[in-house]
Amino acid sequence: MIQKPSDHIKTKFDKIGILLINLGTPENTDYWSMRKYLKQFLSDRRVIDVFKPLWWLILNGPILALRPQKSGKAYKRIWDEKKGSPLRYITESQLKKIQDKFKSNASLIFDYSMRYGKPSINEKLELLFQKGCSKLLILPLYPQYSASTTASVQDEVFKWLLKKRWQPSIRTVAPWFDDDKYITNIVNSIQESFKKTGKPEHLIVSFHGVPRRYLLLGDPYHCHCQKTGRLIKEKLKWPDNKFAVSFQSRFGPEEWLKPYTDETLIELAKNGTKKISVISPGFVTDCLETLDEIKNEALETFQEHGGKSLNYINCLNDGEEGISLLFKLIQNNIKGWN
Repeated sequence: MIQKPSDHIKTKFDKIGILLINLGTPENTDYWSMRKYLKQFLSDRRVIDVFKPLWWLILNGPILALRPQKSGKAYKRIWDEKKGSPLRYITESQLKKIQDKFKSNASLIFDYSMRYGKPSINEKLELLFQKGCSKLLILPLYPQYSASTTASVQDEVFKWLLKKRWQPSIRTVAPWFDDDKYITNIVNSIQESFKKTGKPEHLIVSFHGVPRRYLLLGDPYHCHCQKTGRLIKEKLKWPDNKFAVSFQSRFGPEEWLKPYTDETLIELAKNGTKKISVISPGFVTDCLETLDEIKNEALETFQEHGGKSLNYINCLNDGEEGISLLFKLIQNNIKGWN
């Protein structure tokens, strides 16, 4: 039987979808919300790649029995009573401001998702596809590449593609750890902070840690972080002896990337340093690891060992510097699609 033109499925796929993807956040700070979030996060083989049967026993035994309570207490310290998780409401604000910057381009549809928790990558990819997006730009909100972050996001995107008979064209934004605008905007935020609080005796650039083994297996994350730190120092014209790149957020018994942020703070305090500033340029959006681990826990560690003040410099977030950076990344990566 010969099909007539009227028999064909009527579709209109002429839009470009832009999906911002952040790490994720629990829905709330209670035990079961934290347990659900941590189980998804710590079950990711890109994050924890130890022997699977052994890890299953450890994860579903002591970790998910005890850690949700501890993590819940930490999240409560930064949780907004009305808006909830800072990572979520700042990401939503970033999305809205980016949409406003591109409002003259009717072919673009914007959304955001989380790698862990809600809204999920699958959910938002499907929604963009149903809205008529034949082209999708994926923007993982990680300046430095790591298999445990960027690759994990891309894995989820490609798993979704496997289910589609009609696959949209996909582009993923490359890591921007050495992008001049990124470095310039970070340096501008540091200088603005110094105007308000004064120059510190020491500046620490702290990145989220990963096991050292990942570096030995070929992950470029350590190199990306070191280059970001060096470029910040050079543009800021900051002296070598008053600057350090360090790594925070260790988990488990194995060695992680060094130097550790907490040990760096202890050493500086014991050597007489009283005033420091810390920035975490590996995060595009402030979250638990910055607002609690640095702003609260790192300050306590520093003061316990003789330090006096620790000034945490916020992420670029939804400020003008942060939005202009995301705008540039998106603009550069949709060229040829418009």
